Amino acid sequence: MSHSQHILVVSCLVRNARSDILLVRHERRGWELPQGRVEEGEDLLSALRREVREETGITIMAPRAAAVWSKLSAPPALIHGFVADFASGTPTPSAETPEVAWLTETEARSRVVHPVNRDRLSDLLAFEGRLRFFSYTTSPYLRYPESAPD
Repeated sequence: MSHSQHILVVSCLVRNARSDILLVRHERRGWELPQGRVEEGEDLLSALRREVREETGITIMAPRAAAVWSKLSAPPALIHGFVADFASGTPTPSAETPEVAWLTETEARSRVVHPVNRDRLSDLLAFEGRLRFFSYTTSPYLRYPESAPD
């Protein structure tokens, strides 16, 4: 029996005191939420804090698990989505993210155009305290109805 190998990713919707949303611009995918791979031996929350800080210069507080997306096409991935509050820092671009910005919800929705990232943003904006589960494939992008936990 072979064991599946999934890439493990964390993503975060960060809001400041004005409820603005922190976005980064990726060279290929355009505007999106801060996200990145979990390193071997790293726990999810440490990876989340590290990725947000590395991509944006921002420190977060009070992260809450909000969604899990299963990418079913190759390479398969599990993406853990969180919502968190701004703690400190100044938006600072990185080598991966040449632009970082606080945007209103309307501005964020208009800038995030990649279909996968647009749906992730919408899913996290709809967070009401219950962890939600989604699945999708790419090439073409197909999103499946929300999976309900038993």
